[in-house]
Amino acid sequence: MLSHLCLGTNQFARAYGFYTALLGELGLVEKFCDLQKPWAGWMTPGVARPLFVLGGPHDGQPAAPGNGQMTALLAGSRAQVDRCHRLALAHGVLCEGPPGLRPHYHANYYGAYFRDLDGNKLCVCCHEEA
Repeated sequence: MLSHLCLGTNQFARAYGFYTALLGELGLVEKFCDLQKPWAGWMTPGVARPLFVLGGPHDGQPAAPGNGQMTALLAGSRAQVDRCHRLALAHGVLCEGPPGLRPHYHANYYGAYFRDLDGNKLCVCCHEEA
């Protein structure tokens, strides 16, 4: 369904460090990084798409998070959701909802919500039973 997802940042080096740690915890690997552009992309090992791309906006204007937009990243376990949330908070991001069940979505939905260093809303979630 998705080819790639791009998130903008105003401080690439700082955001790159955060996303390298977060996406690494989720098992993604870096496909490319160009500090001059600046942008970087991550992928599931051995799978070309979808790509998660981080970079400065192409139009040279400041990056700004959208209202009502959220990027949800899939975790393989509830423990992985917990680890990602702790990792995110250790990088200084804003918690938007601690890890926990959200049965109003479905019986096994376990997620954590936070805003990255540029204010982009993220979720890390698992749909599997404990």
